[in-house]
Amino acid sequence: MIINHNISALNTHRQLSSATNAQSKSMEKLASGMRINRAGDDAAGLAISEKMRGQIRGLDQASRNSQDAISLIQTAEGALNETTDILQRMRELATQSATATNTTSDREEIQKEINSLTSEINRIGNTTEFNTQKLLTGDKNGAGSAAVTAVAGEFKIGITDTTAGITINGETLTGVDVDAIVTAIGTNANLKDNFTATAGAGADAGKLILTQKTGKESSTVPTVAGGNITTTTEGVTGKAAVAADSSKSLKFQIGANENQSLTLDIADMRAKALGLTTAGTGDKLAVTDGTNNTTTEQALDVTTHESAAAAITKIQSAIETVSAERSKLGANQNRLEHTINNLGTSSENLTAAESRVRDTDMAKTMMEQTKNSILAQASQAMLAQANQQPQGVLQLLR
Repeated sequence: MIINHNISALNTHRQLSSATNAQSKSMEKLASGMRINRAGDDAAGLAISEKMRGQIRGLDQASRNSQDAISLIQTAEGALNETTDILQRMRELATQSATATNTTSDREEIQKEINSLTSEINRIGNTTEFNTQKLLTGDKNGAGSAAVTAVAGEFKIGITDTTAGITINGETLTGVDVDAIVTAIGTNANLKDNFTATAGAGADAGKLILTQKTGKESSTVPTVAGGNITTTTEGVTGKAAVAADSSKSLKFQIGANENQSLTLDIADMRAKALGLTTAGTGDKLAVTDGTNNTTTEQALDVTTHESAAAAITKIQSAIETVSAERSKLGANQNRLEHTINNLGTSSENLTAAESRVRDTDMAKTMMEQTKNSILAQASQAMLAQANQQPQGVLQLLR
């Protein structure tokens, strides 16, 4: 018998420590609901689950980003919906003004409403914002554009003497006045296929007005020679090339990782960009910019049959431009809605995978906790018994 080393007590103490540690870990898992509470619990599992957690949080944020992007698109599209309504009214007014039942004063009153509506289109374009960002001024259009020599549409050619005849786009026409030239163009197969020709009236008296037909638009000023031509550029505005600038485009982060984004460009939707104004600041055709009421341009002229008829075509073109922009915005909104659905599904499935790695099985852990608790209690009892064994040595001293 020995008393310096109680091997039974040492063994029982080791078993008690092991059971107590196991019980402590089981209690920790039950309290947190997590199988992995520290790297030591499962080093590989921790690394895998943390990577999954990063993806899950990224997917959830991307879903919120997509919802915000839809709100931005709805803001822009809602403004363009009102612009479309205004354009429809302007087209109606131009059609009304084109008929001869109106007097000059009637047409001037119609012109006033055209001016006001054009200014309102500018105001909508200048003030539509989302989170302080202007949406319809072209600032969010990074697509760029090619160089345009002149705005396609209407060209005014001042002519004071045509006795020698004139040449338009290589076609020689004869006549002694503008009306004769208009008639000649109307019988020329090449020219009448591309232009509608009218004689200017009022301030445009003595001028030949060429309006490009729908589908025949060109950015090039018609080539005119001969006679006594005073100008070929009135009302024609050139446009320089606009380089693509991706920094202007709206980029929505719609995924959890790099290069998972949606790019959206929103074109300038103000009156000038829609072809509804010309240069100049005449009082009769004044148009304000919509923000500080500064006169900047002239609205389409609807004070004569010819100009009102030409305005119908231009306004129709503007309607089609706005409709195309709205269609693009709607398509992107639909895409984002599908994106949100996909992100939700991905997040759900990845969360399930992360749960299998990280979460504890409560029933199994409770079973282990019960076992470890009983083992700890049994170890304590056996340790007490082992500590009593050296007492037997005292019996030898009696």
